Amino acid sequence: MESAKILIVDDRPENLIALEKLLESPDVVFVRALSGNEALKLTLHNEFALAIIDVQMPDMDGYETVELLRSSKKTRYLPVIFVSAIYQEDFHIIKGIETGAVDFISKPIIPEILKGKVRVFLELHRQKQLLDELLANKEKINLELKEAKEKAELATYTKSMFLANMSHEIRTPLNGVIGLTSILANADLNKEQKELVKLIMVSGENLLSIINDILDFSKIEAGQVKIENKAISLRCELGSVIKLLRYNAASKGIELLHEFDPEMPAYVETDPLRLKQTLTNLLNNAIKFTSAGYVKLIVKKQEKEAPYLRFEVQDTGIGISEENIDKLFKEFSQANISTTRKYGGTGLGLAISKNLVHLMKGQIGVESEIDKGSVFWFEIPVAITQKPIVKEEKPSVKSIDSSLKILLAEDNLINQKVAMHALKQINLKCDLAVNGIEAVKLHAANNYNLILMDVQMPELDGIEASKIIRQKEKENSVKKPVVIVALTANAFNEDKIKCLNAGMNFYLSKPFKIDQLAGILSKL
Repeated sequence: MESAKILIVDDRPENLIALEKLLESPDVVFVRALSGNEALKLTLHNEFALAIIDVQMPDMDGYETVELLRSSKKTRYLPVIFVSAIYQEDFHIIKGIETGAVDFISKPIIPEILKGKVRVFLELHRQKQLLDELLANKEKINLELKEAKEKAELATYTKSMFLANMSHEIRTPLNGVIGLTSILANADLNKEQKELVKLIMVSGENLLSIINDILDFSKIEAGQVKIENKAISLRCELGSVIKLLRYNAASKGIELLHEFDPEMPAYVETDPLRLKQTLTNLLNNAIKFTSAGYVKLIVKKQEKEAPYLRFEVQDTGIGISEENIDKLFKEFSQANISTTRKYGGTGLGLAISKNLVHLMKGQIGVESEIDKGSVFWFEIPVAITQKPIVKEEKPSVKSIDSSLKILLAEDNLINQKVAMHALKQINLKCDLAVNGIEAVKLHAANNYNLILMDVQMPELDGIEASKIIRQKEKENSVKKPVVIVALTANAFNEDKIKCLNAGMNFYLSKPFKIDQLAGILSKL
């Protein structure tokens, strides 16, 4: 911290020297001025803690000097002590205070009084310096935090864009692999060929599962996953998970069991999608690492400050050593390298489960012992509710109008064949456009009921093509606008929002399934 500066103003040098001797201190620097004008000039280039000014001076007296100091923004609050040997009456003292001084001392000066007052103002100045330093440091820290936040946001955005592009590049050929394999599976094949096709389909779906894991983790990390609670039938939702995974367990020769608490509520409010995703991750893991015995799902009601449900997934699998338990629930991590080689996977399933449970305001953990199996558990709060209102069933595929005029806008040859074959399976045909410009022209000429619009196309993409179509409909006051379904390999939420904002009605992420497309068509 710099030494405090005191401005001393007097037209007689001997008085200045006397003041310096009286107030001498190693922490103070004195700056002399022999007139009011000189004092004003010195304040332009110095920061003073205090000014001690004589009243009676030629040309400009102390009162006038202080009035000018008070008119300047820099010295408006500079503490000033007047000293005078001539003016001792109350009138002059009051005038000095009204002019802007903080004190008025008559000569001869009593050293202890002046020293005491100067000490107070020096301490105030020191405290002000400390405060200024703290504020400067805080501003610096805030700036650094802002820069760090911007860098982190840029890094997250860059990573999200990379994953979105990678997702698109991987999903596009994968859509072809799964779609064409599905077509091939319905062909007239012998037993061995069907078995080979089935293996291709399983491999493709496993690859898709890995891609979905990476995207899910990226979405959670970017804060794009929101919990949406709604009333559900708990037994129905749990049953659908068990039914889905029972085949996997049976194919390994193990039992998939369940045990539900009799006190378990029939209907609760929670996020069914995230609950089933978490349970599926844990049960799939248990099945993967169990070669004999069983996997059991146990559900218990827990009474805390609010109703909680505890889900336990028990298995008789390989178990986990104590030193490797700490590695669980961390992204891209499995117990050890040999496990990864033998069983595969991204090591993201448990990390995703942990994040989802935390988003549902719950907690997750594991108990395990080598060669004796594991128990993965999580607890989440729920609201007990009444039976949810069941929505009307969707119309069957048979109810789809086969006369629908459909346009497929897709530049990829394989994806064209997959989509056209999917439509053929539900007795529908379509025209084809290989880019957005063709799609706009063909729709203007044929007035389609439905456009299946790829998003990334050459010359004009699906987003811009949809905007143009909607604008033309608006200009022509079209009463029944065409239904536009986005078919895209981009799987992020912002991609869906862009499509809907462009005027598209529905959104299908590649690779899509025939029943997903049929579900949308049935709504028409």
